[in-house]
Amino acid sequence: QVQLVESGGGLVQAGGSLRLSCAASSRSFGRLVIGWFRLPPGKEREFVAAIRRSGGATYYSDSVKGRFIISRDNTKNTAFLQMNSTKAEDTGVYYCAADPSMGTWSPRPRDYSYWGQGTQVTVSS
Repeated sequence: QVQLVESGGGLVQAGGSLRLSCAASSRSFGRLVIGWFRLPPGKEREFVAAIRRSGGATYYSDSVKGRFIISRDNTKNTAFLQMNSTKAEDTGVYYCAADPSMGTWSPRPRDYSYWGQGTQVTVSS
């Protein structure tokens, strides 16, 4: 069982930055594919970014590409989502997800076995 705890959410003005963290309980953190998803108000959960186990490759949705950066520190069992040039449409609850079994990465929520409780991000325009 893997427990994930997100932190770093809050209120930010449009154009500002936030850094989200995802701390994992697993000692096998390096074996987990990590994904970030978000739930905008009134919408369905959507993929934001993912990172491979080694951190050697990253993937982004078109809506955040060039603005957000996903990273991980396997020595600290922690993943990050650096949010830059934020927009009002980035508002939502952000979730960290993990899975030990998938191939390399996935944008589909159903492919991830473990989820955090989420952290609220509100971007004011």
